[in-house]
Amino acid sequence: MICYLEGCLQEKELSRIVINVNGIGYELLIPMSTYDHLPQIGQDMSIHTYLHVREDALVLFGFASVKEKMLFNMVCSVSGIGPKIGLNVLSCMSVESFCANIVNQDAKALGKISGVGKRTAERMVVDLKGKIKDIEPAIAITGKDNTKGSVSATTQLSMNRAAEDAVNGLIALGIKADAAREAIHEIYGASEDKEITADRLIRQALTKINS
Repeated sequence: MICYLEGCLQEKELSRIVINVNGIGYELLIPMSTYDHLPQIGQDMSIHTYLHVREDALVLFGFASVKEKMLFNMVCSVSGIGPKIGLNVLSCMSVESFCANIVNQDAKALGKISGVGKRTAERMVVDLKGKIKDIEPAIAITGKDNTKGSVSATTQLSMNRAAEDAVNGLIALGIKADAAREAIHEIYGASEDKEITADRLIRQALTKINS
């Protein structure tokens, strides 16, 4: 098991990075929550990892914190849920918000995560409610997310959905996928408008890309 890596960041995108560790380049898939904590390309970094073994491939996933890694593993332990949804969870919600939704049995909020429907959300609540104490003991008792100064789960979901639609719109206009993702992430990450729409993101991104 590869528990973590330390090395120089060679490449970074919203969903993947490459780290040079003693001359070997490791590709890792990451959630957006981890992307936000990455250093600049060329700088040294460390990252927690999980190795997913498939019949046809070995896939490394990277996480900025131990809690993110624990939550990813916990989500993927639910029947019918794979690594893609595990990444979507961390891209759409903070660890604290997700744990609070599980404890409060808020399947409606969980069902808004990309790839998670009503039945899957209900299954997550049933399977994970007793495990939240391993990640967030206080939330397991109170059911409250006491994170201060954080964006709410609902806002995170709407922003990510708008961002996803904006990226797809830019790609349809002929913008390369990597450039589209980079521009949209930078724009909505810095935006003070918490209800910014995909159309506005696209217009701002086109201005940025063509400037």
